[in-house]
Amino acid sequence: MKFFISVLITGILTSCSVLIPKLNPVSIVVKEAVNKYKYVFIAPTGNLTSGTSSIYGNTYTLTGVQANKTVNPGDVISGILTKKGLIRLPELNPDFLNETLIVNYGESGRRDTGLGGYTIEVTIQFISAKNNQLICSCTAEGQGTTEADDIRLAIVRCLSGLF
Repeated sequence: MKFFISVLITGILTSCSVLIPKLNPVSIVVKEAVNKYKYVFIAPTGNLTSGTSSIYGNTYTLTGVQANKTVNPGDVISGILTKKGLIRLPELNPDFLNETLIVNYGESGRRDTGLGGYTIEVTIQFISAKNNQLICSCTAEGQGTTEADDIRLAIVRCLSGLF
C-alpha cells in the first residue's frame, strides 16, 4: 500500500511539473557598461490589453467571469530603470547625448509550451544617443495568465538579468 501511494504521489508531482514549462534563460549582450549613463529616452510603446474568461454553471444558471489586464511595456521599463537611478527624458536633448541611452523594446518571439500555453519573448536594446551604437541588449521570455502578464514578466526577467 505504501508503495502504491508513493508511486501515485510521484506521478502527480511529475505530471504537474510537465504542465509548468521552464522558461529559456535570459540572454544578455554587453558591449559597454551602462553605469556611465545618466539618462534614458524610451521609444514610445502602446498599451496591450488582454484577458481571461470562464463560464460555469449548473442546470439552472450560467455565469461568466472575465478579467482584463493592461500593460504598457514602456512604463514597465521606465519604472525599473528609474528605480535603478536612471532619469527618463521625454525627448532627446542635444545637451545630454553623451550621457543618454535610447531604449527600444520589441516582442521577439512566441514559444508553444503545449496544452494551449505559450510564452512571449521580448528583446530590449540600449543604444548610445551620441553615436547610435549598441551598448547592450537583453532577451527573455515570460509566461503568466494573460499576454499582459507574459510581457510584464519577460521585461522584469530581462532587466533583472541585465542589472
